[in-house]
Amino acid sequence: MFDVMLKRFETPDEVRTFDKGKLELVRIGGLTIARATYEPGWKWSEHIGRPLQQASCEVEHVGIVISGCATAAMNDGRVFELRAGDVFHIPGGHDSWVVGDQPYVSVHLIGATEYAKPAAHGNPSARTVPRGTDRTGSVAGSSGRFSRSTRPEVSAVS
Repeated sequence: MFDVMLKRFETPDEVRTFDKGKLELVRIGGLTIARATYEPGWKWSEHIGRPLQQASCEVEHVGIVISGCATAAMNDGRVFELRAGDVFHIPGGHDSWVVGDQPYVSVHLIGATEYAKPAAHGNPSARTVPRGTDRTGSVAGSSGRFSRSTRPEVSAVS
């Protein structure tokens, strides 16, 4: 029998922060999923690429836009605008930036493991912060089960 595990981005396993943005990572079911939040004025080539001395992001991304708007500019000249509700696949070889005066938030299903790694992994501008507990009531990274006292309340919707 399989255990059920619930996690939330509000209590991620790891947070990678960088100028004008952060990446909140959750490890669950053998996957690493991330919520990326970028402030207005954020641009990959400036805030991630420049410290790495890279002109474009080489990480492949698959995800969904939660809010805000961003542009993805491919190295071959194609340009795409990403808006809330869009599901995206962006191969490596691109730049990206926030459009407008609202933060851009997306959830990444592929690409989170390698994106914006901290200085120990070659990105001098990123910092990582490990986080506390998962919703099984155990310390992040350990296994555990819900007890009656730690199980979140669920109500039926009629």
